[in-house]
Amino acid sequence: MEKKMRFGIKSKIIIGYLIVIVCLFIAFIVLNSQISSLQKERNFIIDHDIEVHDLTNRIEKHLLDMETGQRGYIITGEASYLEPYNSAASSWEKDYNALYQLLNNNPNQQEKLEKIKGSIQDWIEAAGEPTIALKKENNTKELQQFFEKDPGRQYMDDIRSQFTSFRNVEKKSTETRATELDEKNQKIKIGLYGLLLFVTLISLAIAIVLSNSIVNTIKEVTQTIKRITASKGELKGRIKVRSNDEIKDLGIATNTLLENIEERNWLQTNIAHAVTMYQGIASVDKLAEKFLFTVSEMTGASFGAFYVREENDKGDLFVKQAAFADRKGDAGRESFLIGEGLIGQAALEKRTLVINDVPDTYQLIASGLGDVKPKSIFIVPVLFEDEVIAVIELASLHELTVLEQELISQVIETFGLTINGVIRRMEIARLLKESQAMTEELQAQSEELQTQSEELQMQSEELRMINEQLEERTKDAEEKSFELEAAKEDLEEKAHQLELNSQYKSEFLANMSHELRTPLNSILILSEMLEENAAKTLSEDEEEYARIIHSSGKDLLALINDILDLSKVESGKLDVLLAEMNMSELPDQIERNFSHVAEQKKVQLKINKAQDVPNIIHTDEKRFQQIVKNLLSNAFKFTESGSVTVSIQRVADHRLTTAMRTVDTDCWLEIAVADTGIGIPKEKHQLIFEAFQQADGATVRKYGGTGLGLSICSEFAKLLGGWISLSSEVGKGSTFTLYLPSLSNGLVDYEKVNFAYEEVAVSIEEAEPEAEITEIDHPVQPVEPSLPDDENVFQDKRVLIVDDDQRNIFALKTALAKQGMTIMTAHNGIECLEMMKNSEPFDLILMDIMMPQMDGYEAMQKIRGELKLVDLPIIALTAKAMKNDREKCLEAGASDYISKPLDLNQLFSVMRVWLVN
Repeated sequence: MEKKMRFGIKSKIIIGYLIVIVCLFIAFIVLNSQISSLQKERNFIIDHDIEVHDLTNRIEKHLLDMETGQRGYIITGEASYLEPYNSAASSWEKDYNALYQLLNNNPNQQEKLEKIKGSIQDWIEAAGEPTIALKKENNTKELQQFFEKDPGRQYMDDIRSQFTSFRNVEKKSTETRATELDEKNQKIKIGLYGLLLFVTLISLAIAIVLSNSIVNTIKEVTQTIKRITASKGELKGRIKVRSNDEIKDLGIATNTLLENIEERNWLQTNIAHAVTMYQGIASVDKLAEKFLFTVSEMTGASFGAFYVREENDKGDLFVKQAAFADRKGDAGRESFLIGEGLIGQAALEKRTLVINDVPDTYQLIASGLGDVKPKSIFIVPVLFEDEVIAVIELASLHELTVLEQELISQVIETFGLTINGVIRRMEIARLLKESQAMTEELQAQSEELQTQSEELQMQSEELRMINEQLEERTKDAEEKSFELEAAKEDLEEKAHQLELNSQYKSEFLANMSHELRTPLNSILILSEMLEENAAKTLSEDEEEYARIIHSSGKDLLALINDILDLSKVESGKLDVLLAEMNMSELPDQIERNFSHVAEQKKVQLKINKAQDVPNIIHTDEKRFQQIVKNLLSNAFKFTESGSVTVSIQRVADHRLTTAMRTVDTDCWLEIAVADTGIGIPKEKHQLIFEAFQQADGATVRKYGGTGLGLSICSEFAKLLGGWISLSSEVGKGSTFTLYLPSLSNGLVDYEKVNFAYEEVAVSIEEAEPEAEITEIDHPVQPVEPSLPDDENVFQDKRVLIVDDDQRNIFALKTALAKQGMTIMTAHNGIECLEMMKNSEPFDLILMDIMMPQMDGYEAMQKIRGELKLVDLPIIALTAKAMKNDREKCLEAGASDYISKPLDLNQLFSVMRVWLVN
């Protein structure tokens, strides 16, 4: 039988579209033919009728020209009037012939043309030529007689009447053709609508045929699927499709799906049945028999054997526990070792064996009528936890299908757990029997233990009483714990308040620092200028007054610095900057800073440095120098005679304490400052290291001081990882010893050390060494600023001072004017910018930071940004020296930075550098 030709949905749709396109193409050809015919007729009307009317008008015009020329010549006698007459006489016949030829398909009109021609010739012969001849002969009398009769007028009237009749006929003919053209156009329109309707009907017919061929087939498939669905699990029905297209493919795929589902349902049903038959079986042999019977029934197997693994002296042995359709127990061997035979090999390789070519020597399957040779053998191992615990062999008279093999494989997947459970239950039953025997023995022993139990009960009663006492104590402990928790919360609240108070105090000290330094700046600058007495207008007493004012101002500055340092130490916000320090220079520094103090006090200064002291240590040099200078200042202050001795040595290893050894350091240094002064009572040793404390009131009255120096030194020493010890005897002197590690590997982790970088007021970093000696009674006299003899770099330099404090402006303006500089002032950043825009360029700007309206930061940014003055030196001045202020000033556009109160030497030095550069 020939294979049915495939005619798919896509092909059907394409053929339908092709038919529609062909119909449209035929309609287009017919329509185009009709339109072409219509176009030809329209062109004929346009070309023919217009040409007829044009030639008619031209002939009539020629006749009019002849009449006009004739009359003009007769009236005037000028020959020029004969030119249009002669021209028209030679041209009208040509147009007439053309018109006559154009009307060759209309004999009636040609006949009328011939009459018109005769009339024109009659007029020429009767009126045209004779009158012209008479005029040429100058025969006026005959002319007058001629025009009295005027026969030519009658000819002309006849000709006009003939032309009018001719035109009317042509006009009617044109209207007739137009009407015929309209009727034909209407017919074409009707034909077009009919053709469109025909194509539409053809398209609908094709669409209906195609849709029915597709939809009907889909409905058949859908109905079949609904019938299968309504059959409640019955999947025997199949989809039958007559068309050879994609719907048929869908039906075939659906039938395949139904077959797969049916097989899967059969598989799941049999698996569920096999699993349920295991329940309630307590022995392996019964389980094996039941399994062989069930699987044989499902797969049609005719013969089977079940082997279970047992352990003996030879190793693992698979022993036959059950058989199906055997003859008096001769179905297969009784046991197999691992790797022995197909059973042993399947157990060794843990894989299923399928043999379809069964040898003739294989055991026959017995029936009532004889023995039959099996067609297929199926051997499958049973696994539990990846170990083979049983092997099953089945023999069948037919080859097992893939579905039957899959059924056995899936049943076997969980069967290992069942076999293991049965074996475990059998083992539990055996152990239960043994335990029953042991229970009888234990019962006798329990009677003995009962007696002991009574004794233990008495002891437990005693323990209960003790436990009650412990519970009461536990309740008391819990109540105390609640009280401690409340106290802890109270302490945390107070700690928080203390932290806020510390923050408020730091902000207050920073603001007070700004308020104190601003007037102090003016005092120090003006007193230093008075002390110099450059104009020689002050007496010696007045110079001394100025020195006292300047010295008192520096003492006040030192006090402000000490208060700020103490505040930072207490709040844990003091910066510690570790770097290398040259210890070989320390004796020279001490000698340079305190030799003049020793001379004034007439006290001997001794400095001893051991050979084993390293040349370089790692510490914060500024804090170290401040500690040493405070200790030396106190030593000189409280020593009236004798000596002050500084000893610098390395702490020997045998002297290191346990706490010192725990610090990660290269070495420990010992700096001792010993004096022969008044000494300190032993009970005051701890007191003097507290803030604002001295030995007694008499000491304060006699020697002065604030009592901050030693407190600050003690805190600085802790920050640097060390401490200060005191050895003193009243009347003999004191020895303050600083123990300090070299911190090459970073700071020591003390609880009191705080590395938080928060803004607090900082002391002057650029101050002279004498300014850091907090308790010196005789400060070093200031050095008068020196300038080069050969050239004064300040002469005629234009300097702009920007500050909101008139006292600072007056002091700076006075000091700078003495150096020959031209000074301009502004009170805030806005005035500064206005002056720079409207004045001559400045050589240098001294810019205060804290100002109203526009501060120094914004003013410097606008100078650098808006005014584009990137090379103009700007020195930032501020009294509120906050942490990171130098970096903020430099980022805003400052060239350099100086904190108030100003040191004129330092100010002139910085100005000289920037003006020279």
